Amino acid sequence: MEEVCAKFVSQKISKTRWRPLPAAALRHPDVFATGSWDNEDNRVSIWTVGDLGNAGLSGEYQGEPQLLCDVRHNGDVMDMQFLDQERIVVASSTGSVTVFRHHQNNQTLSANQRWEKAHYHVDQDTSCGGAACTGVICNNPEIVTVGEDGRINLFRADQKDAVRTIDNADSSTLHAVTFLRTIEILTVNSIGQLKIWDLRQQQNEPSQILSLTGDRVPLHCVDRHPNQQHIVATGGQDGMLSIWDIRQGTMPVSLLNAHEAEMWEVHFHPSNPDHLFTCSEDGSLWHWDTSTDVSEKPSFLHQGGRSTTYFSHNTINQSVVSAWLSNDPTKDRMEITNLIPNQTLSVNSLDILGLCLVYGTDAEAIYVNRQLFA
Repeated sequence: MEEVCAKFVSQKISKTRWRPLPAAALRHPDVFATGSWDNEDNRVSIWTVGDLGNAGLSGEYQGEPQLLCDVRHNGDVMDMQFLDQERIVVASSTGSVTVFRHHQNNQTLSANQRWEKAHYHVDQDTSCGGAACTGVICNNPEIVTVGEDGRINLFRADQKDAVRTIDNADSSTLHAVTFLRTIEILTVNSIGQLKIWDLRQQQNEPSQILSLTGDRVPLHCVDRHPNQQHIVATGGQDGMLSIWDIRQGTMPVSLLNAHEAEMWEVHFHPSNPDHLFTCSEDGSLWHWDTSTDVSEKPSFLHQGGRSTTYFSHNTINQSVVSAWLSNDPTKDRMEITNLIPNQTLSVNSLDILGLCLVYGTDAEAIYVNRQLFA
């Protein structure tokens, strides 16, 4: 794993996110943000792994991440998402949501906008009682937040007040949220439910509810397939990976044994969604590969006399049979690799863009792998 470089940062890292690249960029991502938790002084930081004059597109630069700037953050960083190239939205355990602006000319970070107590338990106006904002998702200029209070907020950047609030969206904790379409979001909660919300509808009820049967396992994370909006992946307290087709039924299509402890994040690769990545409290980070161009690589899951299944890929109209919706993807074609051979403390967050992976841990370190598919 020599292509991974580590940086020890003296704070537990709760979130790592690549800064998005401009649409036409033909380069590797080189700037990422981190947030910390469980420290006396939590921080939001911007780092570069840019070549700093050392290398070209080939990505040979192997220096460790360099800190560009950071700023103090009140409370644990519970989630963070880039709104655009300059702004990053940060969710706090205090219930507030802050938009920080990265000033690239002088490498500083400043609070551009803040919604104090976007999430709260009793009364927004009291000095205490804030409820953790657990998840945030952005579709510029829209920002959706969810929290421990079961509340959903829709904000718009540069508007002071919430555009829409669903106060009692859930009687349990909402842990994560994602956009399905521009007008539709999906939330996951602490009793194993997925709920779909149409933001155009005035009533405060979900348009659809899906759930894990049996034990109501808390779900911690969710991601939507980038090309096929009906395919969703979730992970939760039992470490299992669940794949859902929201067009069909109310139960997951596949339940895959994964980690030995909580799964904190799940991400489809944004441009190559046959690849999926999960990280866990157990100190592992798994790369799930269902791509069919691995025919020259032996699949360690392909044993016995079963013939290899190929899925028809039609990249032109994306109405393909997704490998993720096969009844038992592992039987057909799936390679799973743990990208962290020497597991230690919890891997709390990961992000992938292009060939580059960044992840952060409770061992007070951030790691960057710039040759993911090498």
